[in-house]
Amino acid sequence: MGDTPSQDLPGAGEQVLLAGLGNPGPRYAGNRHNIGFLVLDELAARMGGKFKAHKAGADVLEGRLAGRKTVLVKPRSFMNLSGGPVVGTARFFKLDPSGIVVVHDELDLPYGALKLKFGGGDNGHNGLRSITKSLGTKDYYRVRFGVGRPPGRMDPADYVLKDFSSTERKELALEIDRCADATEALLADGLAAAQNTFHAG
Repeated sequence: MGDTPSQDLPGAGEQVLLAGLGNPGPRYAGNRHNIGFLVLDELAARMGGKFKAHKAGADVLEGRLAGRKTVLVKPRSFMNLSGGPVVGTARFFKLDPSGIVVVHDELDLPYGALKLKFGGGDNGHNGLRSITKSLGTKDYYRVRFGVGRPPGRMDPADYVLKDFSSTERKELALEIDRCADATEALLADGLAAAQNTFHAG
């Protein structure tokens, strides 16, 4: 792996932090905005561990994923304050931004579509905006899970705070599983290889 560009592999082969974004509490549990939490719950099951409260203001699980030392992080703050817990946890584990992967919902992708990227803007996503501000850089990895655009004139802010539709829920477990697979592929094989496998078309 010595010739792999460091930007292609999160954490350059060392420990990595996976942050799933969402809002805490049962009221929000099934919302589109909480897909990051749902994917991290699947990854936690694969790691065979349970989240524990951390002083940085997040629920944290340490273990191994895709052969890598991995820290799973679910902020206990609301979405627009995600940056504090994510960056606080990263500092605790002495990880720089290139070792951070954020799993989040994406309005500009159709339901279930996946896009993996490094850096870039927040595209109006309050969780990403908070993380970028707290980190002082856009240079971290993102796993974007498509939730589609709201129907008609519905406000996007309202749309992401609604639960997945009954039709979407029929496929949701499979889509979460696929997103978890893509995240593991990013850790194991790097960005380009994971993009080639999981980007549609």
